Amino acid sequence: MIMLSMKSIRNVALSALLTIGAFSAITYTSCNKDECKDVVCKNGGTCAAGVCSCPTGYEGTNCETVSRDKFVGNWSGSDACTSGTYTIALSVAKSTNDINALVNNPGGFGGTVQITGTVTGKNTLSFTNASVGGGRTLTGSMTFNGNAMTFAYTVTPATGSADVCNGTYTKQ
Repeated sequence: MIMLSMKSIRNVALSALLTIGAFSAITYTSCNKDECKDVVCKNGGTCAAGVCSCPTGYEGTNCETVSRDKFVGNWSGSDACTSGTYTIALSVAKSTNDINALVNNPGGFGGTVQITGTVTGKNTLSFTNASVGGGRTLTGSMTFNGNAMTFAYTVTPATGSADVCNGTYTKQ
């Protein structure tokens, strides 16, 4: 009969325990797949649980779409302001920066007036103290929904009362 010493029993037990631990670790890690392994998020997007989270100004499954691009085009509509109602045609163009857009003739101030809007959400361009000439500034936002747009803004003159406007537009 083979007699095992206490030292031998401890070594066998320790070896068995280490083997079970190593097997468990390998099994555990092989079952937890990296859901982001094959996901490539573009334009600074980050992956979590296999889904891209896009920075402001980008959207799409892999953040591949520039949000601003859907706003680009010619728009016609009317603005109801505290000073009256106005029929307006304006245009939205690309800027050199993906999160900015150029708006020509905002508020009907003329074709030479151009302000820069910043994408602040998937469907929103925002403006802060944009000069529209004559010492006036415009602050507000455009919200896009397909071929429709609303434009809520306030024009503040150098002196006098501000003009609050709400416009509705259709893409041409």
